[in-house]
Amino acid sequence: MRILLTGGCGFIGSAVVRHLIKNTEHSVVNVDCMTYAASEDVVAEVASNPRYEFAKANIVNGVEMQRLFEQHQPDAVMHLAAESHVDRSIDGPGVFIQTNIVGTYSLLEAARKYWMGLGKEDQTRFRFHHISTDEVFGHLEPNDPPFTETTPYDPRSPYSSSKASSDHLVRSWYHTYGLPTFVTNTTNNYGFWHFPEKLIPLVTINAIEGKELPVYGKGENVRDWLFVEDHAEALVRAVEIGKPGETYAIGARQPRKNLDVVKAICATLDELLPDPAGPRERLIRYVTDRPGHDFRYEIDPSHAEQELDWKAKHDFETGIRRTVQWYLDNRAWWEGIRSKRYTGQRLGTSA
Repeated sequence: MRILLTGGCGFIGSAVVRHLIKNTEHSVVNVDCMTYAASEDVVAEVASNPRYEFAKANIVNGVEMQRLFEQHQPDAVMHLAAESHVDRSIDGPGVFIQTNIVGTYSLLEAARKYWMGLGKEDQTRFRFHHISTDEVFGHLEPNDPPFTETTPYDPRSPYSSSKASSDHLVRSWYHTYGLPTFVTNTTNNYGFWHFPEKLIPLVTINAIEGKELPVYGKGENVRDWLFVEDHAEALVRAVEIGKPGETYAIGARQPRKNLDVVKAICATLDELLPDPAGPRERLIRYVTDRPGHDFRYEIDPSHAEQELDWKAKHDFETGIRRTVQWYLDNRAWWEGIRSKRYTGQRLGTSA
């Protein structure tokens, strides 16, 4: 397939790009407008491959999206471009409305016009795969069953509300226009090339540097953690065999309290790079909880595992060790971000 993929210079998008080029025969057109969280470094290892192309463009620009469809004639769309940091959505929701809602609308319309001009066989093969989050479902109490594909929507932040809106748009283009769309919702991702404002990279880097490790509230909030390479594999399986009108909830069955995640990072670093000043748990600091902080997210991935013939390969302990080692081995990348492009120290928990 020739896949038009949005947001391929971001965290999850780049993992999908790398997986597609290294493990499949598909071609990729990476469409990214290069916001603060994007980096050319994340796709450098595959950028010279003849099956990879890059197009700098903003999905909000409908005219530009139509031009890209006409130029590249894709067989499928993988839509990952999104503003995703919950704290930023609280501070400034406007950009989330533009990118996540208006941008998705622009992309859907460009895809629909392109799809309508295809022959019958190509129309049948075409897929529009929208990648979303479990945060659209709201939050879970301690004894609630995990989210599934049929959990009612109940978003609680500007970020999750904007993603919920985009999910509804994608489904309505299927029901109203017949565009062969489907949606995947996932849990919190972690792994290589994760921008340093999110929980795991922020805590890892701070711990490496001997800085305070901020934890919201008492650290009791629970997230279900999925290693990003496992997610990328699932997303590619979905675009290959996913059915129009379907929803696939993708997770790894690895829920952890935020405080336990922070402690696991500390313990791993203490083993890999001992601190002469003592165990890094001494650096943990509890900070005021953020507004509307959802208590728990967790996904039951049974449907996706069966339909996509996929299952996450990494448990949390294996994944977090690989992740911490990667940040130790790639200091130049995150040190450059910290010194030149990113000055915030707020703690994030979204995927």
